[in-house]
Formats: sequence, C-alpha cells, structure tokens
Amino acid sequence: MKKDIAKNLLKKHDKLIHSENVTVVSHIQREQDDWFINTVMIKDCDAPFKYKRKKAYKSLTKQQVNITYYPSTESIAGFEIETMNIVRIKVA
Repeated sequence: MKKDIAKNLLKKHDKLIHSENVTVVSHIQREQDDWFINTVMIKDCDAPFKYKRKKAYKSLTKQQVNITYYPSTESIAGFEIETMNIVRIKVA
C-alpha cells in the first residue's frame, strides 16, 4: 500500500524521481518565518535535498530513507546551484 503512493505520484508527475534506501549524511534544520527548512545531504550525491515542515523534525543523519523529489535550481549570490526539492521522505 505504501509503495503505491510513490508509484501514483510518479505516474501523475513525470519530473519526479524516487530513490529508496539512500543514506543521509547530514541533516540541518533552520527556522524561516513559520516554517522549518530542512536540508539533507545524501551519500554519494553533491546536490542538497530540501523540504519544509511546520514543526521541527527528528534528525535523519545516518538513517536510510526513501525519498521522492524533483530537481530544480536556486540562485545564491548570483550562482545557479542545483537542488532537489523533496515531495515525500520516509525512514526506510
């Protein structure tokens, strides 16, 4: 049943990517307005993965996670940086 949710998302949105059992190397949370912006770094990947929540979340460092995300670019100090926007993240 749970895998059906990811499959349904992938069918509806062709730009989404799903990865399973990836290891989180770093997980940072910072508060911005009413949101907590979470940045996750994945083992063997140079791009940061970002998502936001209304409440603080437990640390995902060293956890195996399943993520559904889409690639995007963000302009920081005039530089275009590739980021991944997480739609769904679950501890594996």
